[in-house]
Amino acid sequence: MTHPTPRYDLVSRPRRLRTTPAVRRLAAQTRVHPADLILPVFVREGLSEPAPLGSMPGVVQHSLDSLRRAAAEAAAKGLGGFMVFGVPAERDPEGSAGCDPEGILNRALRAVRAEVGDDLVVMADLCLDEFTDHGHCGVLAEDGTVDNDATLEIYGRMAVAQAEAGAHVLGPSGMMDGQVGVIRSALDEAGRHDVSVLAYSAKYSSAFYGPFREAVDSQLQGDRRTYQMDPANRREALHELQLDLDEGADMVMVKPAMSYLDILRDVAEVSPVPVSAYQISGEYAMIEAAAANGWIDRRAAVQESVLSIRRAGADTVLTYFAVELADWFRDENGLS
Repeated sequence: MTHPTPRYDLVSRPRRLRTTPAVRRLAAQTRVHPADLILPVFVREGLSEPAPLGSMPGVVQHSLDSLRRAAAEAAAKGLGGFMVFGVPAERDPEGSAGCDPEGILNRALRAVRAEVGDDLVVMADLCLDEFTDHGHCGVLAEDGTVDNDATLEIYGRMAVAQAEAGAHVLGPSGMMDGQVGVIRSALDEAGRHDVSVLAYSAKYSSAFYGPFREAVDSQLQGDRRTYQMDPANRREALHELQLDLDEGADMVMVKPAMSYLDILRDVAEVSPVPVSAYQISGEYAMIEAAAANGWIDRRAAVQESVLSIRRAGADTVLTYFAVELADWFRDENGLS
């Protein structure tokens, strides 16, 4: 004996907008376009060919030649930006190679600009951690703590060097108090009003930075909790945001992304300037590890993870998956 379905007039049937891929695409409220993506890259002094990173499958430390090829590929695929991190052969307590026009990062920026011109937004990481022999993001005082104000003076010189090397955008990531204002002032005094500042406004002290330490051959002993933000704090992010805006930030960032989507949402709701979020090395590595073990569908997980960052409010996303995402976008939209 069958039982009749109870009669109920459904006025709204949300499933109507999920019936086919085309309908779902039409009704999508968030999209990931290649122009929304920024590719972080590493260039290491002295390499003649790319060096794979064990903790970040598919990511390499580039030589200057392979970096140029990667930049050309990023431009051809329509990516929004190309963030360059430098790994020097020699380090010292002051991170001198970061200010040296012939240091690896500044040489790399010149090479990338020569390759892509203005077809791709060339970005430079502005921080001392890659260049210091102690691995901190600033110079140290006699008691071993990071000297905020002495570091700012170096950041100002680094900013001018990176601008002269060809960077369109500088990304100060050290979380020193006042860094955006000092960098903006140094750029303006050098006549580089055209160079933008992407402020790492809410950068948290995170356990998920681990693989990045391999990527930049970090010399860090200890941690960065005295200057990066406490993961327990939410409202503080808006305080940091306002300070960076007051100091002249052109764009702002939340880092990490996936573990801090609430912070990203808070920042995006009030920011008058574009908001970025960085899907960091550990977030990348977790997806790769789970996919390698067959526990998740890699492509679906990558796409969902970056979509979630965009949905939370990021205008742009720094992600090591950027090139693949651009390829998948073209494939899914019949642009291949």
